[in-house]
Amino acid sequence: MAETTETPLWHENEPAKVESWRLHILLESGYPVHLAERLAVSEVDLHDAVEMLSRGCDPTTAAEILL
Repeated sequence: MAETTETPLWHENEPAKVESWRLHILLESGYPVHLAERLAVSEVDLHDAVEMLSRGCDPTTAAEILL
């Protein structure tokens, strides 16, 4: 009997899990939902996005700079 190798299903949902985690972090840092959603799916550096708000940058301005 031939041995079969199954690929774990969790790999298929990995990008969605990462985006969900990024969204959570952005919301906690103070971004409104509509901006957090845009940033979460982008390639923006999450640490930069959070740091900008912690230094007093307005969320809208931060998103404009980052995107």
